[in-house]
Amino acid sequence: MSRSTAFQIALTGFLGASLSVVLAVLLAQISYVTPGDVVQSLRAAEVRRAIGLTFLCATAASCIALMFAIPTGYFLARVRFPGCTVVDTLLDVPALLSPVAVGLSLVLVLRSSLGRWVEQHVIGFLFEVPGIILAQFVLAMALQLRVLKSGFESIDPTVEQVARTLGLGPWAVFRRITLPMARPAVLAAFVLGWCRAAGDFGATAMVAGAIPRKTETIPIAIYLNLASVQIERAVVLALVLTVSAVIGLVVVRYATGGIGHDRS
Repeated sequence: MSRSTAFQIALTGFLGASLSVVLAVLLAQISYVTPGDVVQSLRAAEVRRAIGLTFLCATAASCIALMFAIPTGYFLARVRFPGCTVVDTLLDVPALLSPVAVGLSLVLVLRSSLGRWVEQHVIGFLFEVPGIILAQFVLAMALQLRVLKSGFESIDPTVEQVARTLGLGPWAVFRRITLPMARPAVLAAFVLGWCRAAGDFGATAMVAGAIPRKTETIPIAIYLNLASVQIERAVVLALVLTVSAVIGLVVVRYATGGIGHDRS
């Protein structure tokens, strides 16, 4: 047996082991509940409300985060300035921190003088639905920034320069040239940010609390149902998140050309 063959076999073994772990996690959910359990759980008003609240808040948080991430990601991809590495690193921190730490930091901000004023005169976040969106927004934006910065960096700046020489202004170039070329990255950022937001437990629980039928998102509902020993309902809710994540990954792979381009 040649060294290259042995190396290929070793890599195949590690691939099989990694795939086995993922399949074990997925099959554990599927094998625990029956179709009847799924139907019965989805009929429960609490479950439907948790799903609806999660989808609504995750969509809102991901859209708001995208509004910040697109211009910020483009700026970081195109402009070099003193301290840009430090700024880029700081923007990565929420993606690496524990969501619980992010949530605690948001609570401290909201308990500051400015935060109290916002809470009293503008909008309430602590233990309210807007708090869910705020927590999810911070987590989603950090992930979206990475995706969009890479997407904008992959676009040749010469294309934009040529458009400028043809008389287009910077906003027109960005809107008519850059954004359409970055559409796969924008879609990927939105989907990945949405999945990150929908799956958050720690930051959401810290800011909005785990209040049944009020701030009960799917991850919080999973925790509450486990605490009350309603295992089947918790597993069904976990399956909803899993299916959503799989659909999101398929969309991202399709948008970025990862489907239908496998090497033989």
